[in-house]
Amino acid sequence: MNICEMQEQILKLKKETNTAVLVHSYQAHEIVEIADYTGDSYKLSVDAANTDAENILFCGVHFMAETAKLLSPQKHVYISSPDAGCPMAEQMDAELISAVKAKEPDRTVVAYINTTARLKTVCDVCVTSSSALKIVKAIENQKILFIPDCNLGAWVKNQIPEKDIKLLTGGCPVHAAVSVKDVEKARAEHPEALLLVHPECRPEVTALADYAGSTSGIMNFARKSDKREFIIGTENSITEHLQYECPDKQFYPLAKNLICQNMKLTTLPDVYRTLLALSGDTSQKAYEIIMDDELIRNARKCIDEMIRLNG
Repeated sequence: MNICEMQEQILKLKKETNTAVLVHSYQAHEIVEIADYTGDSYKLSVDAANTDAENILFCGVHFMAETAKLLSPQKHVYISSPDAGCPMAEQMDAELISAVKAKEPDRTVVAYINTTARLKTVCDVCVTSSSALKIVKAIENQKILFIPDCNLGAWVKNQIPEKDIKLLTGGCPVHAAVSVKDVEKARAEHPEALLLVHPECRPEVTALADYAGSTSGIMNFARKSDKREFIIGTENSITEHLQYECPDKQFYPLAKNLICQNMKLTTLPDVYRTLLALSGDTSQKAYEIIMDDELIRNARKCIDEMIRLNG
């Protein structure tokens, strides 16, 4: 079976099993092509809550599927690859943050959405890279603990200097690996290109960018810009997607190592096999996200607060 034939079978199985396939922007293009919804983790979770589909199949990493379950507890949420984790989401746990809170109880704990459901239970409000500035500004408390990404936190802190923002060491190892030398090399090779980076990159890299923002922000900037060349400083799949979307423009990866290995664990056959399992094929297996009611209730509080503050 070739890729096109498998995609056709997936489209058929989606209808038969009443399944919506949600695909994160960092997934391969052949997976994006069969998606019902694409975007960042929070957008996809909202899409999951709004769809009429009984089943949700998430093509991304584990915390993203968890978030979809938190917002749609009545639905069956599955993940295509059960081994697809997120090093950033797993860097800190509820016990660590509870200990920090005990020492500084006057701080509002702001959790990047790239955290586990268990960690969210001890946090006050959640943010995404696109909503972090707005939400931190809207928090009445001047004292903030921002976790887990210190690079995104530093980007927020730099733009809201009136807030007392405490950071802990943590973040995305893929984005954090990008250096100023990578920027210098890319600019030398493509002097006419604008540099668009994700704020999960180090502050010294973000400071050199023509635009810094979320994955969706980067893509929208590139689509709307009248410029013709761009250096993309986030996961290299975004460079590929933009090349397909805007064939009249040129896109270059900021660094060859901007690849999330966990995202790459999900393959088109994974999607196909999961849908076969949902159709009743007992030779295949579907990996469902299971959380008890107490965990869902406690973890969702900080997401509900995000939705309230984001207006």
